[in-house]
Amino acid sequence: HLLFKYLLSALLLPLVLLWRSCAALFLPLDCSDIYKHNHSTPSGVYTIYPVGATSAVQVYCDMKSLGGPWTVFQRRIDGSVNFYRPWAHYKIGFGNAAGEYWLGLKNLYHLCCKKKFELLVIMEDFEGSIEYARYCWFSVGPESLGYPLHVSGFINGGAGDSLSYHNGQKFSTYDKDHSANCPRLFLGAFWYNNCHLTNPNGVYRWGADDTIKGVGVEWSKWKGSNYSLKSINFMIRPVS
Repeated sequence: HLLFKYLLSALLLPLVLLWRSCAALFLPLDCSDIYKHNHSTPSGVYTIYPVGATSAVQVYCDMKSLGGPWTVFQRRIDGSVNFYRPWAHYKIGFGNAAGEYWLGLKNLYHLCCKKKFELLVIMEDFEGSIEYARYCWFSVGPESLGYPLHVSGFINGGAGDSLSYHNGQKFSTYDKDHSANCPRLFLGAFWYNNCHLTNPNGVYRWGADDTIKGVGVEWSKWKGSNYSLKSINFMIRPVS
């Protein structure tokens, strides 16, 4: 009887260790992997691994909007985080996934290397209206090319198309500018053209304000170039 117990333990222990190691190896690349692992997962903050096992980063996963699951890479909701930052910050990411944050250009690039994504931009004004813009294809190129934006296939969700104007542009910050001085002129960082139709990383202001033109968190095709939004979220999910 004791011998049987010993043999049973000897057989079960490796299986338990194997199961534990397999469970520990679940390294979701994005929020869609988390959702596939458990379809009842609610929206909230989760850890993903865009570059590999040593690249853990927290993100907000939106599991509901337009059916979810979306990986949010840019989030403005209350002005609690300063977005006027240098290139190094935009490369690696900053902020808090439970509040306002930027996931990081490096992480975005690695995500786009592994999957094909669509983009959803959801925004809200200070009157409580919520609209969105959707793009069927979204990707970011390598740092050697300036992390260029590639976006196409606009679908109108009421906000209009303020992003296609930025397609093909390199990312610009005040200390690494690939545009016509747009980060300093409009106090932000983005894939500026000459200069912008949207400025999601601009100064958090309260609604309509033309004191300094174009520096707010703006989506001009919806609210014009002198209306700073209450919230805006950029999020991606794999193309099905």
